[in-house]
Amino acid sequence: MLRYLIAGGAIAAAAAAVAWWVTGQKPPSVTSFRQPAAVDLARGEALYGEYCSSCHGADLQGQPDWRTAGADGRLPAPPHDETGHTWHHPDRVLFDYTALGGKEALAKDGIEFDSGMPGFGEALDDQDIWNIIAFIKSTWPERQRNVQAERTAADLAGS
Repeated sequence: MLRYLIAGGAIAAAAAAVAWWVTGQKPPSVTSFRQPAAVDLARGEALYGEYCSSCHGADLQGQPDWRTAGADGRLPAPPHDETGHTWHHPDRVLFDYTALGGKEALAKDGIEFDSGMPGFGEALDDQDIWNIIAFIKSTWPERQRNVQAERTAADLAGS
């Protein structure tokens, strides 16, 4: 049984790599699906300031009225602090959203919606994306960190 699971995983990974190659996208590395143990919070904070704060706020507070779509149908940038919904999502979703951008990340899950979030996978490598995510998570209270960790574990387990 384990042999079939390993073979299935290898086939799925190969198919994903081909799909990424055909679409001209940068393929995610193996680390893309799980936050590495070694992250640099100071670098993540600096990169957040450079790449994220102009939309999500210097204090992770997001844009005003972030739950109401604008005239273009897009939602303003949400907060990444405990008042937002970032902590509701598993690591895979946070990584994909950051690397691919909202529209493409949602499309991977069968959702057609343009959130307006650009992808940063060309500008940032996987480690730097994880550094940013780790910085954001480090600002959350324990309850939000625990809930998000549970959702990540469930996502990795396939449930």
